[in-house]
Amino acid sequence: MSYQLELRHFAYFLAVAEELHFRKASEKLFISQPGLSRQIKQMEALIQVSLFDRNKRNVSLTPAGLYLKKEVEYIFNHIDFTIKQTRLIDKGNNGEIRIGFLGSAMQTVIPELLVKANKDLPGIRFNLEEMSNHLQVEAIEKDQLDVGFVRLARVPDGLKMKTAFKDTFSLVLPKNHQLTRKTFKSIAQVSDENFVLFSSDYSSLYYDKIMSICEDKGFTPKVSHKSVHAQTIFKLVESRLGVAIVPTSLQYGFDLGVKFLEIPRIPQKTVLSVIWKKNNRNPALEQIKSLL
Repeated sequence: MSYQLELRHFAYFLAVAEELHFRKASEKLFISQPGLSRQIKQMEALIQVSLFDRNKRNVSLTPAGLYLKKEVEYIFNHIDFTIKQTRLIDKGNNGEIRIGFLGSAMQTVIPELLVKANKDLPGIRFNLEEMSNHLQVEAIEKDQLDVGFVRLARVPDGLKMKTAFKDTFSLVLPKNHQLTRKTFKSIAQVSDENFVLFSSDYSSLYYDKIMSICEDKGFTPKVSHKSVHAQTIFKLVESRLGVAIVPTSLQYGFDLGVKFLEIPRIPQKTVLSVIWKKNNRNPALEQIKSLL
């Protein structure tokens, strides 16, 4: 009997590649384990490669399997998104834009973008998700996002990047801290305090800028806590567990017992950039590029 490669083979392969366990994958797919093993062997025979290394204890992907997993994830994601876009267009919409962002982008940049789009391109829908720089880049490369708002010095080949917003830095203090707008002259005035900073996982570029602000004033900050969430940082500052340095625009939208003092006489600025994939095929992206 002759066989041909079908979509189900790729679905079965992806399930095993994700679980690295045939029994768990078969339960996920609601088929028998022997049946799944037979389908995988058939697929390997059809494309003439070994996709998995198997022994009694472990299942792992071969180099060819790792490559195929990445490509199948991309293909399946693109199929799902294409179907969703087709349904939106059928209903009279112009499609959907998937946006990833860092928290600070939600203070000014994204609301302004959505207001402009609602006025000029009312047929486009938006799907927003807050995520780290790294996850945004990865999702854009896999076509899981169309646009990202990041703090990065550079992006991989195949992605475009342009400045969306430049911001100053502010010192975050407990509301009853002795420093005020009038008495705050230099970040060196809090050199003996503990610092609560955004983790370098949030943005290594941003973290390095914070360190340079302090080092330019002759000290290295004592970092007591790190987080990737502004709300967590502000809560720790409110609890007097340290002071923080954040983009000035982050002072809006929070109701906590902290105050923000813009740091004077420093050259550092924080840059929020917008990124997208050069060969992104989402037609809605072309329509909003002029607004980015």
